[in-house]
Amino acid sequence: MNTIKVTLLYNWHFMRVLRLGLGIFIIIQAIKTHDAFSGLIAAFFLFQAVTNTGCCGSKGCSTSDPKNNSDKVENIEFEEIKSDKN
Repeated sequence: MNTIKVTLLYNWHFMRVLRLGLGIFIIIQAIKTHDAFSGLIAAFFLFQAVTNTGCCGSKGCSTSDPKNNSDKVENIEFEEIKSDKN
């Protein structure tokens, strides 16, 4: 129960507020025009705002930090190639 409260009340950032605003605006327009498709789009935006998820899920689009392999030393061998043309 505590995690639901934390999810709903904390970590509000610009994109989350924007989704909430768009959801509210579109749901009002859907009610005025009696449009079910707009209502579905509004429900999608409101769901994203309430659950703090995006299209890819929570932090789904972020990349992982690259591994630092500085302890390994890699020896590279070079081979000189000469052409037969003078």
